[in-house]
Amino acid sequence: MAGVIWIVALVLVLFSVAYVGYGRYLQQFVNLDDSRETPAHKYQDGQEYVPAKKPVLLGHHYSSIAGGAPIVGPITAALVWGWVPAVLWVAIGNPLLGAVHDFVSLSSSLRHEGKSIGYIIGEYVGERGKNMLLWFAFLLTILVVAVFALVIGIVFDGYPQAATASMLYVGLAFVFGFWLYQLNLPFSVGTVVFVAGIFATVWVGIQYPIALFGSSFENAPDTIVLFGETAPWFVPELGFNANVGAWVLVMLVYGGLASVLPVWMLLQPRDYLSSFLLYTGVGGALLAVIAGTFITSTSEPLTFQIDAWYGVLGSDNASYELMPLFPLLFITIACGTISGFHSLVSSGTTAKQLDKETDARLIGYGGMLGEGLLATVALCTIGVAGIAGAGGIGTALPNFATGGGVILTAFGLPESYGAPFMALVLASFLLTSMDTAVRLSRYMVEELVGTPQTSIEEYGANRYVNTSIVVIAAFLLLGTGSWEDLWLLFGGANQLLAGLALLTGTVWLANWDRSKQLMSTGVPLALMAVVTIIGLLWVAFYQVLYSRLLMGDPTIWTWIAGGGQIVINLTLIGLALSLLRMGYGNIKSSRGFGEEPVAADGGEPSEDD
Repeated sequence: MAGVIWIVALVLVLFSVAYVGYGRYLQQFVNLDDSRETPAHKYQDGQEYVPAKKPVLLGHHYSSIAGGAPIVGPITAALVWGWVPAVLWVAIGNPLLGAVHDFVSLSSSLRHEGKSIGYIIGEYVGERGKNMLLWFAFLLTILVVAVFALVIGIVFDGYPQAATASMLYVGLAFVFGFWLYQLNLPFSVGTVVFVAGIFATVWVGIQYPIALFGSSFENAPDTIVLFGETAPWFVPELGFNANVGAWVLVMLVYGGLASVLPVWMLLQPRDYLSSFLLYTGVGGALLAVIAGTFITSTSEPLTFQIDAWYGVLGSDNASYELMPLFPLLFITIACGTISGFHSLVSSGTTAKQLDKETDARLIGYGGMLGEGLLATVALCTIGVAGIAGAGGIGTALPNFATGGGVILTAFGLPESYGAPFMALVLASFLLTSMDTAVRLSRYMVEELVGTPQTSIEEYGANRYVNTSIVVIAAFLLLGTGSWEDLWLLFGGANQLLAGLALLTGTVWLANWDRSKQLMSTGVPLALMAVVTIIGLLWVAFYQVLYSRLLMGDPTIWTWIAGGGQIVINLTLIGLALSLLRMGYGNIKSSRGFGEEPVAADGGEPSEDD
């Protein structure tokens, strides 16, 4: 059997070459210049525009973009089509597509006052285009909140130790925020104290695992059940059990509350502290693979326990009889290679906190490579753990922690500690991405409303009202849908938004300078547009309409969920096609006449243009 060390070596070499070579080229290509004042300094308000130290912002950005998708997606794809296609798409696609997408989204936002990609596209194709992209992104954030809240609930149910630790580190983050921004105490001292506290929560979680409801927990028999074995009628099971449903409710409330707080109070300090967990989990697992292969030993062989190739139409682990490699591989893996959600983070929160322009290379391009490393770790864990249980999420999440625990035994860490730690790493990714998605949805609604003119618009612009709408919509989507279809709907919508973000970057470059090459963004744009539109059509008409509704035994709720998913699919495709047409028209016009660029400095067009 092939050793997992080979995929680690392949990815590390390709990513290092890409960051040094292609990343440097892109930095020069968009003329990053530290003499320019960034939006964080120009509009500093202590609420949204707050300059952040590079390691702090990298921690926030990486924590926000690296959710559960780069773990669940690659593992699921490896089980359906084999580990070889999954590895190749991550190793090659990430530096050429995903990292370019993140970097260009961040750079374009820097030159447009830290505004979102919706605002940027609107500057070039008009208000209608801006609103269409914002509505597209708004629908995606609801899917993100729903999917990640469910995944957190499943992780907390499978590993109650992670639930305890996660609650404690959120509390520590609040204290750290006051330490830095209200008490003005030393940053370096605070880092040492609170990072030590974060790792201490792992030990506390192992000693005192908690659950909300239930009676037995395989990975933590001594779990403390807070509210008894049986849940009240209003707690949904969501296809799993009441403990999962209860944690989902708690996470949705948490996400809503966290999204309306000032960024200094929770978002910045929590993401910075949790980044140490994430770096340790990802970096530690990669180093453990190397050490366990060449220096020490692990409790189990570090070789792939799954096949390299299962076939073009998928394996018996697939949720459906037909799951063609093209286009479903690309929307199943999603964030490990390229993710439209990252453009919302880059142009929504990160651009408002960037201290210097040149920081964009490490945070934008390098941050996405870091997500590719997380996807690589996920593939290593499933390679070691093999197939246990049903496909999809039922296998992906428990086996990530299980396989990670095996890998960490290379450092002498017992599996009983390593597996809960990896579960906490996963939960940390999920928590930060979920509440960031809620915050981003609020930004988009505020941009759509603009200056309120009516009482309805005033309600829409109210942060508490629009946050509640997102949280409630996410819960309803979970309560009626099925996991398999919801995941591919999320993946397809996410990748299609990536195509639209690349369209925004391409339009910006085309209007900035007629001599700018458009291949770096244009080729990934064309690829993602074709793949995702075909993928969403497959999900809508084969998986949902044909397999689940016409050939299955649907209930009224299945019909409602299936019909809603089909409508969302077709709405997203329609919005995307309209935007692609408008963007192409703008690019064609900008390259067709005039000697002067529309935005000579790479920023907003002037009022005279």
